[in-house]
Amino acid sequence: MLNWDTMFASRSSRMRASEIRELLKLLDQPDIISFAGGIPDPTLFPAEEFQQAYADIFSGPAVNSALQYSLSEGYKPLREWLAGQMGALGIPCEFDNVFIVSGSQQGLDYLGKLFLSPNDTALVTWPTYLGALQAFNAYEPAYDQLTLNGNRTPDSYRVAAAAAGGKVKFAYLSADFSNPTGETVDLDGRKKVLALAEELDIAVIEDAAYQSLRYDGDPISPILALEIAEKGHINDTRTIYCGSFSKTLAPGLRVGFIVANAPVIRKLVLMKQAADLHSSTINQIAIANVVERGFETQVAKIKAAYSHRRDCMLAALEKYMPEGTSWTKPEGGMFIWITLPEGMDGAKLLAKSLETAKVAFVPGKAFFADGSGANTFRVSFSCANEQMIEDGISRLGKLIAAEIGG
Repeated sequence: MLNWDTMFASRSSRMRASEIRELLKLLDQPDIISFAGGIPDPTLFPAEEFQQAYADIFSGPAVNSALQYSLSEGYKPLREWLAGQMGALGIPCEFDNVFIVSGSQQGLDYLGKLFLSPNDTALVTWPTYLGALQAFNAYEPAYDQLTLNGNRTPDSYRVAAAAAGGKVKFAYLSADFSNPTGETVDLDGRKKVLALAEELDIAVIEDAAYQSLRYDGDPISPILALEIAEKGHINDTRTIYCGSFSKTLAPGLRVGFIVANAPVIRKLVLMKQAADLHSSTINQIAIANVVERGFETQVAKIKAAYSHRRDCMLAALEKYMPEGTSWTKPEGGMFIWITLPEGMDGAKLLAKSLETAKVAFVPGKAFFADGSGANTFRVSFSCANEQMIEDGISRLGKLIAAEIGG
């Protein structure tokens, strides 16, 4: 038999199956209450609006261009609309600063390919988005912990990167309602990231997948907005803003976007031409039609639903979780991060939970680049109704209490 492992590139050894993708299979099991998948509730998709958008495309003159090859940069009316949205966030830019990708995950892959040579260092938070680690891993980096309130100096990052065999290339973070913790980086923390990036002369990758889903508190300016306010123009900035329609409209269409300075956009366009030429034209046109007709209405609908579910889960955690556990209290997004007593293992707890409590969640270790965080796990409230939340958190609380009690 052929030994394929000897033929694969060395980078393939860094590829790992997503624990979350595997856990999503549990959604089909009727006896499992799943808080695992951080996915939007399909009952909230604007299905009628998309049905009308596609009908308009197929019944009008746009059908030929919708089914044809298109610009690698993306559908111009959608990029123009996004430029307007960015302006409202304090990110004045032109449509040429906006680049369409096949989901923000493709954007992370492109950015990893663009910046990382083998053994270069990516700065990421502990924990961080698992999909980002998967995207970057293929380019064989080292990782170092991006600390916003510690005593790390820029030189300490340089020394560690040199010891790993490369240079620090970028800092990656999700500033608003991050996956997996649901936490938000405050204004001071965002300024510290920019200051560190200036000292190290590196890029900042700002993952804004959940930026629209704020339920409480005052909005905080995106990192890119802060940098533009300081430097005057987007083409003078080092921050790269990654966004998506997956959490607000529909993930199945696979349409995301990157907003950045002109030199980065030019390189990304070349990557797109080599990879898949362009993202789905018809899906971009459909999204452009839907957002023009009522993006804010759609966002308001999902925020009302998700904020209520978050409140229900926080109340249930307060009611049922035993002493010794703690959790985040997110102002938005889809996730709550739970910390167990030291010595407990989230993966072992999951195995027991699936067998006895019939509740699924995501163990926290996978979100740590260094493999730490075993005593943590992530729960999502986006697809759970009140009864599921009450029953599931109650079962989890009893199971954890039993484990703590020995």
